[in-house]
Amino acid sequence: MISAHISDKEGVYSVTAIRLDIKNEPCKHELAKMRILAEKVFEPLRDHVGGAIKINSFFRSEELNVAIGGSTTSQHCTGEAIDIDDTFGHATNAEMFNYIKDHLSFDQLIWEYGTDANPNWVHVSYVDDDTNRKSMLKAYKENGKTKYKKIS
Repeated sequence: MISAHISDKEGVYSVTAIRLDIKNEPCKHELAKMRILAEKVFEPLRDHVGGAIKINSFFRSEELNVAIGGSTTSQHCTGEAIDIDDTFGHATNAEMFNYIKDHLSFDQLIWEYGTDANPNWVHVSYVDDDTNRKSMLKAYKENGKTKYKKIS
């Protein structure tokens, strides 16, 4: 188990990896980073919302990240980022974003697409309390390309 509510399987699950037969397994160092993120962000957030939170993406191997067109500097590849969604209805994505922003330490917090009222999902990364940048961004599409706007 990565944490009390994240299984090893859930932490590496990817439909794309399965479809393309890509190995998506973290090394010990990456797994340790995943456990820290789960301890510092995911589990406190889950306690706050009072139930399950859907994980869209956690760890991504370099090969998987290339296959999905991820950023070459994606923290998913180091086990330091997770994408979460309100699929289970315990809190909206906006509520989860705001709780993380107001109550938890994070490196990067991204409002992923959606509307001004609610993102499609939330991306959050964690490095360590001393290094975390507390960077907040809003992802949007412009001319078919993903762009990011800083949120203050």
